Order: sequence, then C-alpha cells, then structure tokens
Amino acid sequence: MQCTSMRAGFRHMRAAFPVLAVAGLLLVHQGAAAQSTIPIQTVVSEALNNPEIQAARKEREAAEQRIAPAGALDDPMLEAGVISVPINPFRFDREDMTMKMIGLSQRFPYPGKRGLRQEVASRDAESAGYGYQETVNRVAREAKVAYFDLALVIESARLVEKNKLILEQFLKIAEGRYSVGQGSQADVLKAQTQLSKMTDELIKLGRERPMFEAELIRALGRSSDAAVPLPETLQLREISLSLDQLREKGLQERPQLLALRSMIARAERSLDLMRRESYPDFDVRFSYGQRDRMPDGTRRPDMVNLTVAINLPVWRENKINPRIAEAQAMREQALSMYQAQRNDLAMKLRQQFANAEQNLRSARLYRNDILPQARLTVEASLAAYRVNRVDFFTLLDNQMTVFNSEIAYVTAMANYNKALAEIDLLTGRSPM
Repeated sequence: MQCTSMRAGFRHMRAAFPVLAVAGLLLVHQGAAAQSTIPIQTVVSEALNNPEIQAARKEREAAEQRIAPAGALDDPMLEAGVISVPINPFRFDREDMTMKMIGLSQRFPYPGKRGLRQEVASRDAESAGYGYQETVNRVAREAKVAYFDLALVIESARLVEKNKLILEQFLKIAEGRYSVGQGSQADVLKAQTQLSKMTDELIKLGRERPMFEAELIRALGRSSDAAVPLPETLQLREISLSLDQLREKGLQERPQLLALRSMIARAERSLDLMRRESYPDFDVRFSYGQRDRMPDGTRRPDMVNLTVAINLPVWRENKINPRIAEAQAMREQALSMYQAQRNDLAMKLRQQFANAEQNLRSARLYRNDILPQARLTVEASLAAYRVNRVDFFTLLDNQMTVFNSEIAYVTAMANYNKALAEIDLLTGRSPM
C-alpha cells in the first residue's frame, strides 16, 4: 500500500516538474555556455607562472651565483714604482739601492676559511631553493582554494536559482488553490516570503563571487581585467588519508622545514668560520727591482724581494668574540624556529586531517542518505498536498530541507577539497 502511494507521488511529481527542471537548467547554464569550464590541473599549471614564483626563482638563481665567489681568493695586487731615488740630484744611477720596482701580492686566508665561506653560501642557496619550492606549493594552494571557493559560490547560486524556480511553481499552485477556495492566503504569503529570501541569497552570493574571482586571478598572475576562468562542477574526489603517514611525509619533505634545516647547517658553518677568524691570513708579496748602471758604466745586478705578512687579531675581544656570540645566537634561533615549525606542522596537519575526514563523511551522508530521502519526501508531500492530505507549510518546509541539504552537500565537497589542498601544502606535495 505504501509503495502504491509512493509511486502515485512520483507520477504527480513527474507531471509537475519536467518543464520546471528544464527551465532551471537552461537558466543556470545560460551564462556558462559562452565560457567553457577549466579543470583544476590547468589552473594549477597556470599558477606556476605567477610573478611571485618568478621572483622566488630569481632569488634562488642569485643565491646559487654567490657560491663560487664566496670561496674565491681576493684579487691580487699589482704595484709599480721607484725605490730610494735621491732628490739632489734626481738620478737613477747614483745610489746602489735606487730601483725601478714592479710587484705582485696575494692574500691567502688561513686554511679552511675559504671552504667554510663557500659552504655558508651553499647553504644559503639551498635554503633559497627550498624557499622557492615552498612558494610554488603555497601559490598552488591559494589557486586551489580560490578555485573551490568560486566553484562553491557558482554551484550555490545554481541551487538557489533552481529552488527559486520550484518555489515559484509552488506559489502558482498555492495561488490557484487559494483562488478556488481550497487554500489559504497564508500559504501564498509564506511562498512569497521564501522567494524573497532566495532573492536575498542570490544577492549575497553575487557579492561574494567577485572576491573569489579576484583571489583566483591574483593566484594565476593574470591582470585585473583578464577573463576569469570558470571552474568545473564540484566533485567528491575521495582520497585515503593516514595522519601518521602525512605527519612523517610533512616532517621529511615540507620545503619550509628543509629550508630551516639548511639555515641550521648554515649557522653552524658560520659559527665555525667566526671561530676561525682568530687565525691570521697571509699576504705574500713578490717584487722585482731593476737598477741602472753605475756612472762609470759598471752594471748593477737587478734585485728581487719576497715577503710574507700576517695580520694579528689583537682586537679579538671587541671584534671577533661578539661575532662568535652572534653566530651562536643565530644557530639557537634557527633551532628554535625549526622546532616551532615542526610543532605547527603537526598541529595544522591534525586540524586539516580532521577537517577532511569530517567533510568527507558529511558529503557521503548527504549524497547517499539525506538528499535521496529528502527528495522522496518532497515528492510524497506534493502528491499529498494535491489531495489535501498535508498542508502547504509542510510541503514548503520539505522543499527547503532539500535545498539546505543540497547546499550543505556542495559546501562539504568544497571544504573537503580545500582541506586536501592544505594537506598538499603541509606535506610538501609538489603541484608540478
């Protein structure tokens, strides 16, 4: 008996809604017909050309170019002049020590200093490389979040339009029944009130859409007057997640943490370098002196000089020790920042994992149970309303339950996809 009544309700709904459904779909997709949708993978690929990413790439390249100069020797010094020339008379052949001199000098740092300087620069470049990858992942995350936010607004507007059309049909039914004395004026007023709420909801969504469009355009690196890509319809892409595996992956592969490890190694090498600064450097100088013949024509032999000089770090207390203390403080800072970021990563991963799991369960529940049951309830209520077995308020309330469930379903899908985007960033998953 119940099945017979349900099938009768289905027939009433099929009779009432075909034109309505077609009209709703045409209205929703009228604007989309002129612009095709773009998949999320294409959006992420375009976001990799973002100017912020280009700037980070150039920063990495600049840091790489500093490695070789950091370990290079100072330029040699070339000098030329005259030595021990008498003033009166100003002649080059009077004194035996008078010479025309040319010399070359070169500074050699204490063994190990050049290697440490180069290693410090290498760690800087390594950190800049990880910073570049973190920027790529962050911009990709921003593009994904803006994409799904925009998709949610568009899908919500579509659902509001569809529900608005259904309510308009209900209003016509209520007005028809009221005109023949089978319904009440309250039914008509209630339907009109719900229609006004749907109009207000469309206004709110229309206010939100430009904000998400602007966010997506910025993430893509497009100009402000460029066309806005139209996202695809939201879909539930179920992915198996393990919190322990995600945490381990994040600790091992998150570029932000890897950059901090490089900074720790850099600080340790800097500390070693500052300690080695107390050792002297060596200045090696070679010079050649050419002497003129004596006044009687006797030939004077030319002369060479070779000297080695070292600097004396006598100002260690005021110059070197503070720099050692600075390097120690920088190392402790890097260690503390690394530990803080590890804790922050673990906390955010736990939050996003729970967010993803909860939204996935909600989406499944709405898709598999709540929405099918709510739609069947509306169909049964409409059939019953036509024969005065339920009042209009019940029919309207059941339809609003369907609408709210549809909104909750697409919201859960969008939030689930955004949580996955956050997890990709936290675990260092490259979009390329």
